[in-house]
Amino acid sequence: MSPVSSTSIPTGQVLGIGTDIIECARIKQMIEKHGELFLTRVYTAREIDYCGQRKASCQHYAGRWAAKEAVLKALGTGWAHGIQWTDIEVINQTGGRPIIHLEGIAYRIATQQGIAEILISITHCKSHAVAFATALSGAP
Repeated sequence: MSPVSSTSIPTGQVLGIGTDIIECARIKQMIEKHGELFLTRVYTAREIDYCGQRKASCQHYAGRWAAKEAVLKALGTGWAHGIQWTDIEVINQTGGRPIIHLEGIAYRIATQQGIAEILISITHCKSHAVAFATALSGAP
């Protein structure tokens, strides 16, 4: 299955948008309370590796949480239809640009809707993380 990703220059029509904000302390509390169980339920192995290597790892985890929520809003589904947290992955390219990689049910829903690419923007500070997602069609 070829996953929807955001690696090319965007050319399509906007099919959906989504945004989310999360308190970094909330993610930190979830990690402290549930540890590995929480991390592996919400994040892929690549995301855990990336965030775990960062000085402010909770801010990076929070950014990915917000990104996943924003993507679901851009898809227009929320958590319906059996989408899993790990169906949505945030990967950083060499220069640091985040891209979205979809798998499983999230990928199927995106392709059914004609979504070829999802652009993502993530920002965070000590207290909050915010993400904005734009779902694009494949045709200009």
